Amino acid sequence: MASNFKILIHRNSDNVHLKLMGDFDGSSAHQLLHLLSKNSPKASRIFIHTSCVKSIVPFGRSVFRNNLHLLKGKPGHLVFTGERASELAS
Repeated sequence: MASNFKILIHRNSDNVHLKLMGDFDGSSAHQLLHLLSKNSPKASRIFIHTSCVKSIVPFGRSVFRNNLHLLKGKPGHLVFTGERASELAS
């Protein structure tokens, strides 16, 4: 994982907010996928906030996009926000 990457988690009502911070690489993608699989069944929507992402390594983006199908629950309920939302959303 990029040494400066972290994910802040906030829950309200039926929603989960994940604020990504730092550089997004392959390990960061796995960390995000793990949190999504853990929270997906419990949330009606999961917001992934990307405004604090400094850079997205192409390999990290590929790892994330290629493994989204492994999520249990409804991956259609993911909502990407922020300046880098389109780079991560598939």
